[in-house]
Amino acid sequence: MRISRLSMITGLGLALAVGPALAQKTTLTVYTALETDQLKAYQEGFNKLEPNIEIKWVRDSTGVITAKLLAEKANPQADVVMGVAASSLALLDKNGMLEPYKPLNYDALMSQYVDKKNPPAWFGMDVWGATVCFNTVEAAKRGIPKPETWKDLTKPVYKGQVVMPNPASSGTGFFDVAAWLTLWGDDNGKGGGWKYMDALHQNIAQYTHSGSKPCNMASAGEFVVGISFEYRANTNKAKGAPIDLVFPKEGLGWDLEAFAIHKGTKKLDAAKKLADWASSKDAMMLYGKNFAITAQPGVAAPLANVPKDYEARLVKMDFATTAANRERVLAEWTKRYDGKTEKR
Repeated sequence: MRISRLSMITGLGLALAVGPALAQKTTLTVYTALETDQLKAYQEGFNKLEPNIEIKWVRDSTGVITAKLLAEKANPQADVVMGVAASSLALLDKNGMLEPYKPLNYDALMSQYVDKKNPPAWFGMDVWGATVCFNTVEAAKRGIPKPETWKDLTKPVYKGQVVMPNPASSGTGFFDVAAWLTLWGDDNGKGGGWKYMDALHQNIAQYTHSGSKPCNMASAGEFVVGISFEYRANTNKAKGAPIDLVFPKEGLGWDLEAFAIHKGTKKLDAAKKLADWASSKDAMMLYGKNFAITAQPGVAAPLANVPKDYEARLVKMDFATTAANRERVLAEWTKRYDGKTEKR
């Protein structure tokens, strides 16, 4: 078959036109603690805007990802940290590991959900907070009443029926501990928050490495009470799990799923594009399908099983103080309670 000169020129032109587009494909390594069942929607949402930037997710629980980032400080592997607790990002910032950047949509974010520096080292995406998953079927069999407060969970009737996340590996577990210390006092291991955890420990069957797992275990009827967070609780109940969602009256621990660019990334332009999208209304609408509160106000639709005054129930949290105390608090917690943690 003879190929005309015109066809050859046309083909060469197409190759030259397509070549640069292919060459511009960029892969961002994104460290995350986002739930696995959220990643696809977020990636697809971003790629509608930026199809030439691929995301390589490195996912684990908050504590594990935080420890991994700190261990890699001298030789960073991440370009971006997305969907990791703001308290962890405050710790990374304290260690000089974040690249300050003010995303395009920064002014639309609520001031209480962003880093106070200008430009900010991190910004919030959404709030995730404490929820107790209570299995009504198993509770009825055992004659166990539904708790209304955190202190209810220290009563003898709950002995061996409570599971919660280990705060050293789970962001959910860490914000629970931080909230109890805020509510009842720390005093370097001698305050009322530690006395509360001493009493709760007597009823704990197991500490898990995941914030979702306690709710999954309660949903499956393995235990009556799982201390977890509202996304997993609301999702499990929507799928038909026989659980009620309990929001203890004293106040709810919480943290922000937050975003930051890792200092030293060689893909800064692509990382900034992801930051711009992650702070946008389109992204917030995706977050709002999972969480009751997003960093942009008025975006999230009400969640079926989450109270309308949910935000007002959140304990007052200072992320800088929480980050500063993290190592000491986790060391004290581990010394006291780690014997009941599940084996990896």
